[in-house]
Amino acid sequence: MLAAIPPDLPIVAVLDHLLAVLRTQSSAVLVAPPGAGKTTSVPLALLDEPWVHGKKILMLAPRRLAARAAAARMADLLGEAVGDTVGYQVRLDKKITARTRIEVITEGILTRRMLTDPELSDVAAVIFDEVHERNLEGDLGLALALDIQAGLREDLRLIAMSATVEGGRLAAQLGGAELIESAGRLYPIETHYVGRTQDQPIEVQAAAIALRALSKGPGDVLVFLPGTAEINRALEAIQAKAEALSCAVIALHGSLSPAEQDQALRLQAGGRRKIILSTAIAETSVTIEGVQIVVDAGLSRRPAFEPDSGLTRLVTVRASRAACDQRRGRAGRTAPGQCYRLWEEAEMGAFPAYDRPEILEADLAPLVLTLSSFGVSEPTSLQWLDPPPVPALQEATKLLIDLEALEPQAGQAPRLTAHGKKLVGFGLPPRLAHMIVRAGEVGFGSTAAHLAALLSERGLGGTSIDLEQRIISFARDRSARANKARAQALGWARQVGANEEPVAELAGRALALAFPERVAKARDRRGGFILANGSEALATSEFLAIGSLQGRAANARIGEAARLDKADLEELFAGQIETRTQTQFDRARGTMQGRHQRRLGALILEERPVSLTAEQIETGLFEAVRSLGIDKLTWSDRAKSFVERLTWLYARDPDQWPQGKPGAFEDALEGWLPPALVGVKALSDVVVAQALEIALSWPERQAMAQAAPTHFETPLETRHMIDYSAEQGPTVAVRVQELFGLERHPMLAGGQVPLVFQLLSPAHRPIAVTSNLPEFWKAGWHDVRKDMKARYPRHVWPDDPATAQPTARAKPRT
Repeated sequence: MLAAIPPDLPIVAVLDHLLAVLRTQSSAVLVAPPGAGKTTSVPLALLDEPWVHGKKILMLAPRRLAARAAAARMADLLGEAVGDTVGYQVRLDKKITARTRIEVITEGILTRRMLTDPELSDVAAVIFDEVHERNLEGDLGLALALDIQAGLREDLRLIAMSATVEGGRLAAQLGGAELIESAGRLYPIETHYVGRTQDQPIEVQAAAIALRALSKGPGDVLVFLPGTAEINRALEAIQAKAEALSCAVIALHGSLSPAEQDQALRLQAGGRRKIILSTAIAETSVTIEGVQIVVDAGLSRRPAFEPDSGLTRLVTVRASRAACDQRRGRAGRTAPGQCYRLWEEAEMGAFPAYDRPEILEADLAPLVLTLSSFGVSEPTSLQWLDPPPVPALQEATKLLIDLEALEPQAGQAPRLTAHGKKLVGFGLPPRLAHMIVRAGEVGFGSTAAHLAALLSERGLGGTSIDLEQRIISFARDRSARANKARAQALGWARQVGANEEPVAELAGRALALAFPERVAKARDRRGGFILANGSEALATSEFLAIGSLQGRAANARIGEAARLDKADLEELFAGQIETRTQTQFDRARGTMQGRHQRRLGALILEERPVSLTAEQIETGLFEAVRSLGIDKLTWSDRAKSFVERLTWLYARDPDQWPQGKPGAFEDALEGWLPPALVGVKALSDVVVAQALEIALSWPERQAMAQAAPTHFETPLETRHMIDYSAEQGPTVAVRVQELFGLERHPMLAGGQVPLVFQLLSPAHRPIAVTSNLPEFWKAGWHDVRKDMKARYPRHVWPDDPATAQPTARAKPRT
């Protein structure tokens, strides 16, 4: 069919080379810039090759819009209708007949086809178009195709095509396939970096630039925005002004029907200009007639899976440089164009070079289930462009085991269960298929099937967050798209023997079967929610089953949800609801509180106070101290002194006194605290000093008392506590009159360390410090006596205190 290909397309120059390679080799890589014509020319060029005779050519397109557009363009080149030689099959839409030899399909369709025909026995070649987009299904399809080619079909041709990918790396991944490069056809494009204004949302700025651009050059305007919400706001912002200029404003995104999407691709009647507000759906594989101006916000909205929460969120990120170049290229497909970028040129270096492959950040449960159905127990054994991360594979396997789709085997990879085989048969994500099967077992399979249709097909039933309302709207929708989706939902329902009418009020029950960990309960009257796994979201209801979240975790918004009540949870999760006594430490009182709870994960369904046993109190208080630190105990002077004495002894002899090492009591908590907790009700009741002392053996306590006594006893037999934390060493503060007659200075640590005296006046004010009392009596006493005798004349101030009688009294009045 080479004759049908326009001869002026740049790709024509390399088609003969490509055909020659595929006559002798099984794989090839074709890199061609936008506008080269690869998407519509390569499949047609292959049709007349001898090795294709009697078989089909499959071409994978990354998006449904691209698949339909490519099939329509090839059929037009052949002068035929879509469905004759060239047809397409995408979700909910199929135009293929017995005469069809080229089928343009989306990536999930290929995987389903491989399940029913593992050899692809009627297929001569599989073309992977726009392989650089790196969708999960595309990577999986390529890995499975390479496996089929290596083990079952050496004659199966595989062609990978891209506009931006590193061709050498891709060729190496395809077993050293030959790399063929084509020139592109792109008219000159003038690029304007207009930056961001902070006084208005980016979509409003982009729409305003699009309006102004109409007066600066010919052609229609294509505006790239991250999502449908931004498109709707931009549409509202410029609709009236555009109409005043006789300009149409058209939305283009994946939630629209095929007819609505096709409207954006066609020229307007009477040469009327148009502004197309689009998501990334228009980046590749389609030529939009009339577009010569592109306005790029530089943003993309991508799904991001969070294994810890089990949630896939839609997050707004910077587009890659490769994606921005693709968008820019839309302005030069048919004529010279203009591109307005809403960032500064200096910022380009901060943009990622390529979009991160979905396989590195997606929920891999669908992939693991699909591979299990193929008998692939070790996903890493396949040939991947980027291998799936092992932790994500493990998380996916765990989920499938929880769903009872896989069964663990000792020493072997988990095997696919009968339930798992049922899930594969739906062609849905495992959670949604599981929802339909389990709902069918309890009498609302039809509701679950219709809910699965809504969750897997954007835009059905409207855009309400409330899935009950969307089920009602879906039931009333009589569009061709809704009719096809309903027919598919009825087919799923029949697979589980369900034929009842869907009931909107059961949406929450069905959704909870798919995502039990996303059941949420209102935290308070403000509408805060806590998920069953402990995360938070925002909404308003007592209980919710959450289908999706948008945005980052800190400020996430619920994207889809349905109501639940307590009775629903009691019935659905009767086997998972736990009854337990929850103990909690009351920091203010230092006591343990008990609550009898019935819980579903982190959700408390029922709660009341309950008395705790002595053992529960002791265990709870111990854990509180271990968590919060021993400072939470009440430390008496005696307890503090004990630790200070041990610390001082450790500093002198670490080997003999290891218990005095800083942090030793925290580390050895299990050894000394539990006995002190017996019979107590609060931490304030714990006698810390006694607990610490008992932790030492009797000989150790005796040795400690000798080496570091708690008190010093004066000649008057009065006892004064020794401060072992003093900077100058163990110190005792005592009135000097009580020490009269003391001729030998007291020593500690077996006579090695002198006790430091802080000598006090009769008013208990320091007057001197000494660690050698006999020497002080001789050398320092004279000056102290002279000063103190004048201040305190009623007290005794002898000439020779070493021989004087100690006293604690003043002289009697005369």
